[in-house]
Amino acid sequence: MPSSAVPLSLSHARRIWLRAQRLDVSAPFSMQGESGADAVRRAVERLGYVQIDTIQVIERCHHHILWSRIPDYRRADLHGAQTIDKTVFEYWTHALSYVPTRDMPFFLAEMKQHRLSPRSAYRTAPAEDVRKIVRRVRDTGALSLRDIDDDVEQEKDHLWGSRKPSRRALQAAFFAGALTISERTGMLKRYELTARHFGWTQPPRAATTAQCTGYVLDRALRAQGLVSLDSVCRLDAPRKPAVHALIDTRVRRGELLPVLLEGDRTATHWMRPADLAPLPPVDPGTTHILSPFDPLIIQRKRLDRLFGYLHRFEAYVPKDKRIFGYFTLPVLAGDQIVAAIDIKADRAQRRLQIQQWTWVGEGSAARHQRQIDEALHRFEDFQFRG
Repeated sequence: MPSSAVPLSLSHARRIWLRAQRLDVSAPFSMQGESGADAVRRAVERLGYVQIDTIQVIERCHHHILWSRIPDYRRADLHGAQTIDKTVFEYWTHALSYVPTRDMPFFLAEMKQHRLSPRSAYRTAPAEDVRKIVRRVRDTGALSLRDIDDDVEQEKDHLWGSRKPSRRALQAAFFAGALTISERTGMLKRYELTARHFGWTQPPRAATTAQCTGYVLDRALRAQGLVSLDSVCRLDAPRKPAVHALIDTRVRRGELLPVLLEGDRTATHWMRPADLAPLPPVDPGTTHILSPFDPLIIQRKRLDRLFGYLHRFEAYVPKDKRIFGYFTLPVLAGDQIVAAIDIKADRAQRRLQIQQWTWVGEGSAARHQRQIDEALHRFEDFQFRG
């Protein structure tokens, strides 16, 4: 297999990425004789992770991301996957996320590292506090922070820390892998012994460092189709040398192709040979109202490079300096980002309020208004269904 760079147009690159993200069709994981929880499992396994966020201007992003790929999705489906089927679990990727349970071995080494040397101050707690909270869960069963009423509050020792010793102990035990989040009610988390939640008599064997490097690369190839070193190692710069070395090895073996993206002078992207097959154009009528935390959107530089759209998350930007609005949702039509709509859920009236509508790229009212209005009706139904 030749290792010379393969030229690739931006339009072809967009189709590859949308195919990998399963956003090139309307209902890639629609339930067909299976449970909603199983559709969630398949979607999370495809994407590698689904980010969790607390902002609730509209439905929270983890539900939104899943709905974008499972149109008949309901919140109970994620609960079923996490709490009943136990096919997804929560842990840290670039942020707190839902991760496939099948991928647990690739996170065990990081959990061990947190036990030995926590990397963030807000994930630490005195060892005795951690042992105490783990014993309490072992003796009394899964618990949430609301179940603990004997805290003596202390001063924060970190911006993201807590004044409650039990919260800090729960977080430390979670990042160390002793406890897992067995259930969520809204954003209220219940913690359970990890081994008891998953029914382990013996925990899985932790993946080696080399296996973890391969996992990170393979996860990106599956979810992105076309990868760069930055897209594989987003917010994980220390891993770049090992990933780059593995990419070079796979190129020599013919398992990856270097790609010269339209407009680039050197090849800084790679893909699997099988993914180079021609793809049909995405139906321009396929419309998705996306979360700002959607995997397609969070890689801002990549999104700008391939789609010519630089998303701005402006919830923490002063009002007079915002361009798109407080909580703006990008609109994907076919293989183009055509609009950015600042939306707020009016839960009392059970309707969406459009705060600001900005046409971007090739978007226009004449070409896209009708299909976006239809997508907004579907999005509104999702917001207020059970």
